[in-house]
Amino acid sequence: MPKILDQPRYKCALAAMQTVHAISKALPILHSGPGCADKLSATQGGSGHFAPRIFPCTNINEKDVVFGGEERLKETVENAIKIINADLYVVLSSCSSEIIGDDMEEVVRSFRNAEKPVVFASTAGFKGNNFQGHEWVIEAIIEQYLKPTDKKTKGLVNIWAGIPQHDPFWYGNLFELENLIAQLGLIPNTIFGYDRGIKNIDKIPEAEFNLLVSPWVGLRNVKLLEEKFGTPYIHLPTLPIGAFETGKFLRAVAEFAGIDKETVEGIITEQEKKYYYFIERFADVFLETRVMSKRFVVISDAQYSLAITKFLVNDVGLFPSKQYITDNTPEEYQESIQGYFKELNYDIKAEVGFISDGHLIQDEIKESYFSGYPLIIGSSWDKKLAQQTQAHYLSVSWPLNERLVINSSYVGYGGGLKLLEDIYSVVLTRFN
Repeated sequence: MPKILDQPRYKCALAAMQTVHAISKALPILHSGPGCADKLSATQGGSGHFAPRIFPCTNINEKDVVFGGEERLKETVENAIKIINADLYVVLSSCSSEIIGDDMEEVVRSFRNAEKPVVFASTAGFKGNNFQGHEWVIEAIIEQYLKPTDKKTKGLVNIWAGIPQHDPFWYGNLFELENLIAQLGLIPNTIFGYDRGIKNIDKIPEAEFNLLVSPWVGLRNVKLLEEKFGTPYIHLPTLPIGAFETGKFLRAVAEFAGIDKETVEGIITEQEKKYYYFIERFADVFLETRVMSKRFVVISDAQYSLAITKFLVNDVGLFPSKQYITDNTPEEYQESIQGYFKELNYDIKAEVGFISDGHLIQDEIKESYFSGYPLIIGSSWDKKLAQQTQAHYLSVSWPLNERLVINSSYVGYGGGLKLLEDIYSVVLTRFN
């Protein structure tokens, strides 16, 4: 009997169109029915260079299901290349196009001599969700487009973190990670966002190393880059929020890159002076606002559940109740992620639940004891739960319906202050 998932926090793998969309002048071409394209377009976080509503789509119908849709796909790709001025065309498959057995890879191979590159990623929804679909798109670019090179650019670092657009803070987070890397005297290279795109994709094989900032998403990609181009990688599972994790992040990257310890300690000392200046200014707010329980819950993907838990324990001194990871994390990564939640200060360990069903999560939280008004950090799905439990509530992850995030970030020293602003802006409403 099929399982009905209530309040999911992810989409099907075809939503990897958002990964393509976040690469400047990269165009998704969807081999799917019109319903898939329309529904996923409605969940896109912004227009970018191409608006989601103009993504080429084969719009396969009953006839194509019976007789095959390869000719329709070839025609769609041909017309996209003629009409739409893109730097990279990425064909994405759907459930229906894969079930009928269309050889999409062969169709894409017929465009190997096209003026602009065309690659293919298998993103059928029955194979996985958009977290995995994101990895499959990057894998397609690595395998089908990138070429080996003897050239290495000293100090060049490829940065990989989170899922663009699905993560509301993706752009600001990447920008701040770039700033942190640049402070160390390294050259950051990212492929997503403003003025990036194909020119930065071309630089990927030239990097001295790859930096992955994610609990699990992207790990298969950096391993593939190491295998294909001999590029080493450093995997830092925690998105650095606030002083403790940002200092740890800078030290780890500096050590991996062979940067002088005195240099990095000077950077950290200067940044922490500024950070704690602001913390001290508002210490009374943090210490005397007794209306909030010391207990908190994060309901999000592995990236935010881990990063926010570490920040609230290590920097703010709150205590974690059970934390929930909603991205359907593959079993092969779950044990290591549970271990990360045991690496908190003061010998604190957080219990973790890998649960994708929002209804089950909310039932558990309703039965929990918090001794006061707890803090719930999650998505718009959790607003009603917060009302029922009289919790302070902040939405940070998809679906995010009541906030507009343009280029805000929770990364770094400034990101920690921004998260405190957002949390205590909610808490202070209790007094009004």
